Amino acid sequence: MSEHNPVEQFDENQIIALRREKLNEIRKNGIAFPNQYRRDAFAADLQAQYGSLEKAELDPQEVAVKVAGRMMLQRAMGKASFATIQDVSGQIQVYVNNQGVGEEAHNAFKHWDLGDIIGVEGTLFKTNHGELTIRAAKLHLLTKSLRPLPDKHKGLADQETKYRQRYVDLIANADSREVFFKRSKIIQTIRNYMVNERYLEVETPMMHPIPGGAAAKPFVTHHNALDMPLYLRIAPELYLKRLVIGGFERVFEINRSFRNEGMSVRHNPEFTMMEFYEAFCTYERMMEMTEGVIRAAAQAVCGTAKISYNGKEVDLESPFERLTILQAIKKYNPHYTDEQLFDEAWLKEEIVKLGEKLPPSPGIGSLQLALFEGCAEGKLWNPTFIIDYPVEVSPLARASDTKPGLTDRFELFVVGRELANGYSELNDPEDQAERFKAQVAQKDAGDDEAMHYDADYIRAMEFGLPPTGGSGIGLDRLVMLLTDSQTIRDVILFPQMRPE
Repeated sequence: MSEHNPVEQFDENQIIALRREKLNEIRKNGIAFPNQYRRDAFAADLQAQYGSLEKAELDPQEVAVKVAGRMMLQRAMGKASFATIQDVSGQIQVYVNNQGVGEEAHNAFKHWDLGDIIGVEGTLFKTNHGELTIRAAKLHLLTKSLRPLPDKHKGLADQETKYRQRYVDLIANADSREVFFKRSKIIQTIRNYMVNERYLEVETPMMHPIPGGAAAKPFVTHHNALDMPLYLRIAPELYLKRLVIGGFERVFEINRSFRNEGMSVRHNPEFTMMEFYEAFCTYERMMEMTEGVIRAAAQAVCGTAKISYNGKEVDLESPFERLTILQAIKKYNPHYTDEQLFDEAWLKEEIVKLGEKLPPSPGIGSLQLALFEGCAEGKLWNPTFIIDYPVEVSPLARASDTKPGLTDRFELFVVGRELANGYSELNDPEDQAERFKAQVAQKDAGDDEAMHYDADYIRAMEFGLPPTGGSGIGLDRLVMLLTDSQTIRDVILFPQMRPE
């Protein structure tokens, strides 16, 4: 019996059993998973080169090709059959008949299954409907697929299965493949942009003896030989700044970082970002670089810097707006008064009313930031740099020379989400030591995300960190933006999931 018979309905286990029987027959007759076949063409290249030729032009050329891919469609008929095979570049149709491959090979082909990986040698021609097709002269079954593909009309629609079985998602869904092709292009574009700006790409440790560079809860592991705890990095910042101290004046790292926090449409415990540092510049230059990187990535994958997200235009072409925390609050909540925004009791009451947590660090600046997060952050649709962050929430940023209690720091928001964070780096080792101590006090008071004291980083700073600017861009979120994806899981090939 054949699983191709539309009258017979089999469940998945029966189909797998049938396919295993076929595999056993193949094993008896020779090598089941041969590895000698070599292709010489990709589907998309053939479509690009020959797809526009007329039948009368193409057929007489008898262009010989060897392709390989997964069989996605099959129409097995009496003396002639058609199939569609898919490789990494796209799809192409195959025509099989007794005259081309012989009756025995054609009959064997009729018992191959959707999902099988096959090689086809033959010549190109155009069907009467004008479809570029390979007239098969030889067929090779390269890999027997034991599990059935999702129904071709329904595709793979179940979200959880898409994330758990990304391999099936990539086979079945062209849209998913396109997202990850774009992701690769975004990262390549960014890398080229940075190198053209004379930045050096570097690699820094992913296991740290002291977690640092961000306010986040780390994953803890243990090194047996050294009998010491290690932490998966929450950010590469302190190592990259050590390199600036060492004389690498422009460095960047496209890095994986890990934070032991909640999961959401914007958060995965393992994520990708780019951090970059440049000596002899300020956060103003970092804003320009961040803007330039994002605009270049948009142009590369969307062909324009005016893109659409969730059905609404996002303008990455115009200069990005710049607002202070207080300006942003007032822009979207003009009814708030200046008096209220500096009233500690009122701020706390309003923050709770908005459903936000009160910040662990005391201070008007922290309260204003919490209020901003509750009442303005989500409304920043077009790219907006929020500047002038309070010192107490910016332990690695340089204090402003002109605005007491504030730092030369920015965060970039697009479609209501934080996309980047940067600042003029704190390069006074004594000030840095004091701020680390303040963070340790917060940690002792119960703040899991406060920073540790990093004595080696202070020692490095004592050799002299030049005036430096730094920035970090969340690449997963940038890919979400540029591929119109609504959840971070759609842009990470293997997102973290609960066990099945």
